[in-house]
Amino acid sequence: MTPDLTIGVVGPHDLVERVMLMGHAAAPLPCRLVAAAYRDEQEAADKVTRLGPGVDACLFASPVPYDLARRSGVLTMPATYVQLGGAALIAALAKAAIDPRLDPQRVSIDVVARADVEEAYTDLGIPATDVHSRDEPGATGTIAAYHERLARQGATTGALTCLPAVADRLQTAGVPVVRIRPTSAAVRTALHTAALLGAHHRLEESQLTVVLVEVPTLREPVRRAAPRYWRDELRLSLHRLLVQEANRINATVWPIDDHSYLVTATRGSIASATDGFRVLPFAARIRDELGLAVEVGVGMGRTTHDAESHARAALARSQAGKQAQGFAVDREGRALIPAPRMPPQGSTPLKPKGIEVLARLAAKLEGGDTVVDAEGAGKMLGVTPRTARRLLRTLVDEGLAWPLPPNRTPQPGRPRQLYRLIVEKLGSR
Repeated sequence: MTPDLTIGVVGPHDLVERVMLMGHAAAPLPCRLVAAAYRDEQEAADKVTRLGPGVDACLFASPVPYDLARRSGVLTMPATYVQLGGAALIAALAKAAIDPRLDPQRVSIDVVARADVEEAYTDLGIPATDVHSRDEPGATGTIAAYHERLARQGATTGALTCLPAVADRLQTAGVPVVRIRPTSAAVRTALHTAALLGAHHRLEESQLTVVLVEVPTLREPVRRAAPRYWRDELRLSLHRLLVQEANRINATVWPIDDHSYLVTATRGSIASATDGFRVLPFAARIRDELGLAVEVGVGMGRTTHDAESHARAALARSQAGKQAQGFAVDREGRALIPAPRMPPQGSTPLKPKGIEVLARLAAKLEGGDTVVDAEGAGKMLGVTPRTARRLLRTLVDEGLAWPLPPNRTPQPGRPRQLYRLIVEKLGSR
């Protein structure tokens, strides 16, 4: 049977080999280990990228490669690292004590936090007053230069390093050095943590998620200017589009009433379709192809009822104009962050009021025809088709125009979108 979890092991060749030999038996859950060995810590981010999205968690050799991968932004999965303080540091100090070139009380130490250094020396009953430590990350050359400078100045008798590449450089420079190697217990603990993180992530990704999609235009009462068959055709086009989007993310969709739909999916599939809950699901394609604005609420829960309740709460927030606080609610009822990216205030010129645009278009309509497209409206208004398309969508949002079902033609490219202008609104304002 194929293991449920996959853990990427990122580190120098000797540590990766050691972890692989220990095998998945050291983990609390069935898992598969994937080796990602490097020669230098600077390669850590590239190794994570090569592991790809199929990895449930990453295990790093030390805090250094972990921090480099985190800073580069490639960590899209949970990650942890092997702790190098405690027993690992004490074992290295024992090796330093039997090396005639080294005095454990006058050494430099990297990666390990100063608090862990002082704790280890306290446990051994020796002072750490003349021990130098550097726990901030840095390039291999920078850390090696730190140890070498202290040794040349006579401030230390040598170095204890967690980084194989640094140990190699110091040996070449003639600086006495001892590598701090993780203990077997530390590796087992790290594997245990990585497996639990991966299992939790897998559960989170498969968490039941409900998306509610409402169309304000379809929610409005039927007008004389908007015949019923137009609404029916538009509704069918919207349902067809939602089914296509749902199939793409392995979700299901069904209509609730004349103006709303319910999509059932997993958190992982919705996260991938929303750039990590930064953009509304389905909204961009619905607007581009049908000229419709939609209101969306996303909810998660332990049951379908809970997920739908949270989706309705998120939808109510969206309808109240509070999208900046998040359009998705997690299973605990909290709004998910980050919220969808919103354009900065003042980045675009103010749009004219919809009624003014409608009046300008109505003044140039001929023969009583009230159906226009973006190209024709652009010529009437003296703007580009792109700007005209935006203005027509504004009319739809304000109930001053009705988007007709897309005009499918044999020619390739985006189908021509027509809009019916509700000129009757001009007489009521």
